[in-house]
Amino acid sequence: MAPTLAQAVEIAAGKAFVILDGTLLRIDRVGMSRGDDRAFYSGKHTCHGVNVQVVADPFGRPVWISPALPGARHDMGAAREHGIIDAFTEAGVRAIADTAYQGGGPAIRVPQRRRRIDPDTGRYRRLSRAQKEVNTAHARQRGPGERVNAELKNWRVLRKIRSCPSQASELVAAVQTLMIATR
Repeated sequence: MAPTLAQAVEIAAGKAFVILDGTLLRIDRVGMSRGDDRAFYSGKHTCHGVNVQVVADPFGRPVWISPALPGARHDMGAAREHGIIDAFTEAGVRAIADTAYQGGGPAIRVPQRRRRIDPDTGRYRRLSRAQKEVNTAHARQRGPGERVNAELKNWRVLRKIRSCPSQASELVAAVQTLMIATR
């Protein structure tokens, strides 16, 4: 059985940090009328899909995979809707994430933005060498989480979900259970 968010937070509390990342699982537009499919269309990926949030440990093992939300949902909005941000903040869990989670609070560490506005001149300023090194180290820490996303999409049933999108959460939970059991 797939763990709940509360169980995942318990597991994550025992780790130095966890990796939070969202991914889009493509869907076939089965069972949707023209107006109903708009929420599932991801402009970023230019396809229909469902958004799932993945929490992984530093070794690239899945800790928790969220239920599916429509693909037009932004990663930060999906994380807030599932209660991930609040749960991590309350439990004191440190999470490493990409720039999609900017503004996630003290529990979520994101890389520094590539270009920043200089307050003195009002012009864009490039990152310093030290800031680039920090971002490189941050990206290395996020790598195992990306691997979990790749493993998730490696399951044939999730490469393109051909059932009704409302059943995607059940498919993801089943695959998550199998991924955890095989570790």
